[in-house]
Amino acid sequence: MPLDFTKHPCFNPDVKGKYGRVHLPVAPKCNIQCGYCNRKYDCVNESRPGVTSNVLSPGQALYYVNDLVESGKPISVVGIAGPGDPFANPEQTMETLRLIRKRHPDMLLCVSTNGLGVGPYIAELAELKVSHITITMNAIDPEIGADVYSWVRDHKKPLRGLAAAELLLERQIQAMKTIKAHGLTLKINTILIPGVNDHHIDAVAAFAKSEGADLHNIIPMCPVEGTMFENLDEPTPAMIHEARDIAGTYMPQMTHCQRCRADACGLLAEGTTQDTLKKLEQAANAPINPDEERPYVAVATREGVLVNEHLGEAAELSIFGEKDGLFQCLETRATPDAGSGSERWMDLAKNLSDCRAILVSGVGPKPTAFLRQAGLKVVVMEGLIDETLRRIYAGEEVRSPLRKTKCGEKCTGSGAGCG
Repeated sequence: MPLDFTKHPCFNPDVKGKYGRVHLPVAPKCNIQCGYCNRKYDCVNESRPGVTSNVLSPGQALYYVNDLVESGKPISVVGIAGPGDPFANPEQTMETLRLIRKRHPDMLLCVSTNGLGVGPYIAELAELKVSHITITMNAIDPEIGADVYSWVRDHKKPLRGLAAAELLLERQIQAMKTIKAHGLTLKINTILIPGVNDHHIDAVAAFAKSEGADLHNIIPMCPVEGTMFENLDEPTPAMIHEARDIAGTYMPQMTHCQRCRADACGLLAEGTTQDTLKKLEQAANAPINPDEERPYVAVATREGVLVNEHLGEAAELSIFGEKDGLFQCLETRATPDAGSGSERWMDLAKNLSDCRAILVSGVGPKPTAFLRQAGLKVVVMEGLIDETLRRIYAGEEVRSPLRKTKCGEKCTGSGAGCG
């Protein structure tokens, strides 16, 4: 059955009060640094792009969408817009879209990106029937772009200044051409930054039109503490109206954008409800792959009462589960010997394939990445095991104190660490 594009509230203002959207915050990393952006996680106090109260795995994102649909929320669109860039996190983004398309074949799918890394994925996006792609293009003159972006990272190589802006623009143009070649709807977002690109909006609109873009969305910059543009004044409504009037001579303008958070949910004109925030928190505290049967939790503990051991120093892990209505240590499992590098953590992940989470007082980035990839939720904390298990099995946030010491700093263990 063909998708009904008229149900997309961002592209059809006539249905903005009837159909809603949900943004899935599965993409925490970003590959550029804009002068107006400060990404925040675990934040419920700000309503702007780059902000989310939780970050989800693809499996958790599907769990969340299922919950919203089953509860009767009028969601017609699933989008991915951060809190970083979807294609600085391509594995998470694409797997999320695959899961949603398979489970919800009638759902509209869209993504919003800076355009730097989307190119290699456009063909599959079209296969998945992602109907709308948004690219944020703030300048078509690299000299202006150099004033907007602090850096651009391509394959771990950071670029700055003119070189960064030139690369980003080149990738954006390539992406625009490929998107239209695959017959997808293309929207261009432009952040209006007073004194930086406000005189350049018409040029962006004209160029976007020449490349076949379907809609243009001029968004007023929001001054954000801790950013390069924090001391600039926010554009006035009159400035935005004037810019839209000028850009509108080239292409249609979107005028009802809400500058949505990366975890926005519901109708455009409504804020995210407490009920929805609760559903998001439950999803974030579900197993990384909620459909898998993983009844146990692994714990790095010295005496079986507290989480108080660094993973790299633990010779064995206690495996907890529910028995007779109580959380009990059911067995212990030896950890692989140190010194084998990545193979050590691959073996550990296999040995914990029936565990939904692992609780440790400290852990390095390499084992964290391997364990999460294998579907384990890695919880870094210190505190009572029983209370933490209660929260994990109830799908609640773990609120135990976190260790602030980075792995390798002031380590009091044997020095074997996470290698």
